[in-house]
Amino acid sequence: MTIQETESQIVLTHPDNKNTTVTILKYGATVISWKLNGIEQLWLSDAAKLDGSRPVRGGIPLVFPVFGKNQNDELVKDLPQHGLARNSTWEFLGQVKSNPLTVQFGLNETIANPEMTALWKEKFNLILTVELGSDYLKTAIEVENSSNERDLKFNWLFHTYLKVPDIEDTMVSNLTGMKCFDSLIKESFVDKHPVVNFTKETDVIYQNIDPERVIQVVNQGKPIHTVKRINLPDTVVWNPWIEKSAGMADFEPKNGYLDMLCVEPGHVHEFVKLAPGEKWQATQILSKDALNYQAI
Repeated sequence: MTIQETESQIVLTHPDNKNTTVTILKYGATVISWKLNGIEQLWLSDAAKLDGSRPVRGGIPLVFPVFGKNQNDELVKDLPQHGLARNSTWEFLGQVKSNPLTVQFGLNETIANPEMTALWKEKFNLILTVELGSDYLKTAIEVENSSNERDLKFNWLFHTYLKVPDIEDTMVSNLTGMKCFDSLIKESFVDKHPVVNFTKETDVIYQNIDPERVIQVVNQGKPIHTVKRINLPDTVVWNPWIEKSAGMADFEPKNGYLDMLCVEPGHVHEFVKLAPGEKWQATQILSKDALNYQAI
């Protein structure tokens, strides 16, 4: 079977390769596994909660309607870090395409986490589309302002945890010359380094990246992950390193920072603003090789 549904998750198996799969948890509509030819591409904490008790540490959590913890905006300041999408059980809408294998999930204010919607009384409709290709994984979001009365203001981010062989031999390329904000030192600057290296905790938001730039994760000179963005101008690059990892109860093993790296396409530097009835769409495409994008 190409699609298997259980009470808590959906598993897609590529029709031409049983070893290429994607697993999506209904809670948070979080992709928790993506295997290419049997090899896992995403990092998932050994202590990740998959029972709906808290957001998942790892995979591809969905960040909406606020990135981080925004204390300055009255509409979202009461929401927990990264908002409500990853804290809510989404509705599985079913298969929408067989080639490539594609399914959808939906969330709105009537089925979202009631504790969260009590803090953020906006009307919205989200549709997440997950497409499993033979050599890529596409996740696309559509946000609709379903209010008849006022604008909808939000952030969006695919909080993607990529699995890497060794973070100290890993770098991120194609961000040279981009303006960024370092969340650790609270400073903005233009990154003039040829690549991003990792020797300590890293938490940087790259802003307004050229749309045609394809971000690559390289290990020992070999591309191991390629991230293409559509209508997602910003990207967060994050690794918690030693001290931060030790302080997160759901981050296991504690040296897991050595084999993970977050490259997170989003719209977080500024809010997206939608008038009543308007829709906004964005896409992340993960692959191992940029050449694979030519056919997508």
